[in-house]
Amino acid sequence: MSAETSEPVIQVNNLSKVYRDFWGRKKVRAVNSLTLDVKKGEVFGLLGPNGSGKTTTIKMLLGLLFPTEGEIKILGQNASDVRKNERIGYLPEESYLYRFLNADETLDFYGRLFNLPAKVRKQRTDELLSLVKVEHARRRQLKEYSKGMTRRIGLAQALINDPDLILLDEPTSGLDPLGNRDMKDLILKLKGMGKTILMCSHLLADVQDVCDRIAILYGGELKVLGRVDELLKQKGATQITAPTLTPEAIAEVEAVLKKHGVNQVQVDNPRSDLEDLFLRTVQESREHPGRRIAP
Repeated sequence: MSAETSEPVIQVNNLSKVYRDFWGRKKVRAVNSLTLDVKKGEVFGLLGPNGSGKTTTIKMLLGLLFPTEGEIKILGQNASDVRKNERIGYLPEESYLYRFLNADETLDFYGRLFNLPAKVRKQRTDELLSLVKVEHARRRQLKEYSKGMTRRIGLAQALINDPDLILLDEPTSGLDPLGNRDMKDLILKLKGMGKTILMCSHLLADVQDVCDRIAILYGGELKVLGRVDELLKQKGATQITAPTLTPEAIAEVEAVLKKHGVNQVQVDNPRSDLEDLFLRTVQESREHPGRRIAP
């Protein structure tokens, strides 16, 4: 079953969050009428500049914040139902780990929180340390780890319960280029294992490499939603770097190419990159602050 036809793992409908001051007056509307879903088995990117409502949305998905309006369903359960968290793995932007534990002790500790038997904890620890490539440092205390190594252990603890849904907040933060590539390969590997992944990142090239669909938020509102490959197409030009051609003109170009021995001709729209789309969305949102899309 493809991600496009599978049931949603996350369903967000008309979600809003208003922060109030001491007297109960509205202070900040962090999220405004957000509606989207995340399909089973897809990698979904949640993007936006600082203050766009990404972190607030993730906290509401986890049940750490309650929405002011709207509804959230996670794995068929209400977001406020803490039992759903047994099937979720979460890597926050900053990994808050116990610095005086080593890697083995850290994963064993989190395995105990999920009531995993000792044999299962040992097996999962060995598998995950191999997966995130820190086997060589498994006996070292985390205080001796670099930020990149700490990030890898943070991901391992997010996977200790073999979750169905994985939430990643800036997963490549602190990683060098090789570690960055390893993390992206790991995300794709988890997708291949049938996991559903929601990730936030400011590194747009990373999102472009691994995400099936993205949403861009600005001012708490949904501005862009769709497949990455579709959103990045430049529909005003063709792949042969020319203004949009008519079918007749394309046929003439194909005839000329065939005359010169080129028999396989692919005509398509050229694509920009995700960074261009992101910056254009932010600029348009500043110019038209009340505009948003309704999926």
